[in-house]
Amino acid sequence: MRIVAGSAKGRALAGPKTTSKHIRPTADRVRETLFNVLGQWLEGQRVLDLYAGTGALGLEAVSRGAKGVVLVDSDREALALCRANTDTLGFSARVEVLAQPVARALETLGRRGDRFQLIFADPPYAARVVETVLEGLSAHQLLAEEGTVVIEHDKREPAPEAHAGFTRVDQRRFGDTLVSLFRIA
Repeated sequence: MRIVAGSAKGRALAGPKTTSKHIRPTADRVRETLFNVLGQWLEGQRVLDLYAGTGALGLEAVSRGAKGVVLVDSDREALALCRANTDTLGFSARVEVLAQPVARALETLGRRGDRFQLIFADPPYAARVVETVLEGLSAHQLLAEEGTVVIEHDKREPAPEAHAGFTRVDQRRFGDTLVSLFRIA
């Protein structure tokens, strides 16, 4: 697993030591296609990466010019990987690792008044939380105007065309994985 483009292009990222039911890194091919859809460069954007795992999505965004990213996870191994990958890439000044369950992190970020132009959510597929994530983001008003929410989920979990004030604007399939993009309706 590597950073696909930007200032850290080609740099390796640490992954889970064993097959983990909690950490399922987004494949390089999926990340590359996703950033082709989103736009190659993210100059000055603030990014939120929920269920961050290794931090690959958020760190890819920083490599492509995002001014800052918040990586959120509650799994100990995932948090260690996020911190190690951030340090290895030299991105510590632009990355905040938030060690909280996603629901609590959304509350924390909402209270702080944070807004993000790009929000990733890559929950464990068994969690089936696409609608729950959209509801939390809406309730805490975390998506900036013209921002995009990207949710990676199992193909068997339908993503609504509209939910909690969001409209699905794109959806891509990669094997058993669907990537759904939402914007404020």
